[in-house]
Amino acid sequence: MDIAAGLRHLLMRRIVLAAALVLTAIVCLALAAPWVTGFDPNDTAVLQRLKGPSPEHWMGTDELGRDLYARIVFGARYSLAIAGLTATGAVLAGTALGLAAGFFRRLDAPLMRLVDAMMAFPDILLAISLVAILGPSLTNVVLALVLVYAPRVARVVRASTLVVRELLYVEAARALGVSTARILWRHILPNLMSPILVQLSFIFAYAILAEAGLSFLGVGVPPEIPTWGTMVAGSQSYAHQAFWVVLFPGLAIIFTALSLQLLGDGVRDLLDPRLKKAL
Repeated sequence: MDIAAGLRHLLMRRIVLAAALVLTAIVCLALAAPWVTGFDPNDTAVLQRLKGPSPEHWMGTDELGRDLYARIVFGARYSLAIAGLTATGAVLAGTALGLAAGFFRRLDAPLMRLVDAMMAFPDILLAISLVAILGPSLTNVVLALVLVYAPRVARVVRASTLVVRELLYVEAARALGVSTARILWRHILPNLMSPILVQLSFIFAYAILAEAGLSFLGVGVPPEIPTWGTMVAGSQSYAHQAFWVVLFPGLAIIFTALSLQLLGDGVRDLLDPRLKKAL
């Protein structure tokens, strides 16, 4: 199945199509933020604080009178960037670990014991510990989340590598004297792209939720960076009198994470031969 046919089959499912449209709209708003908002996300207007949704302020204002719609749209840039960098870093690091553990027998035991030790901790607890050690900043939050999610990818890639390395064409490449690096790059890695792509979509969603959770607990990115998580964290004290300051950033987190999860499910079903017929 080529890429175009695969996309057509994937988007034939209404729930996946809806998720793709929602995610596309969010990404487009983030990219066009300066042109689709009439306010600076950091401009304060104390006299306009905690105003409800209105024609002037579509989603109301926060505790400092800042336009909530502008902050959510600009905040999408930071939240999506953090999640994207986390997913990319975790997939790259996890793939390297998984390939090494699955292909080189001597490295399997020590690498997997390290991965098992990291996976023994709950994700959010390990992330909090790492951010506390590294310090609260956008870069450190991404690094901490990469360290949290890379072991998941490593386990999946290792399991697939153990199967692929025993196939006949890999044995033939070895017999012909093909270098190890070329075998990994040309013969094994292309056969691992299906589980890697699925893990990428899932970790993207997990990272959005994790960043929001860390910011809510006060150990995420600094409050001056308008991510969706910092918006919820900074406005929680005012939720009883102005529900919209928590509702709209929360909905942005939910819709984005849910859309990514549904797309990940669709990609998994498309790439899994046992589930492909269900499409």
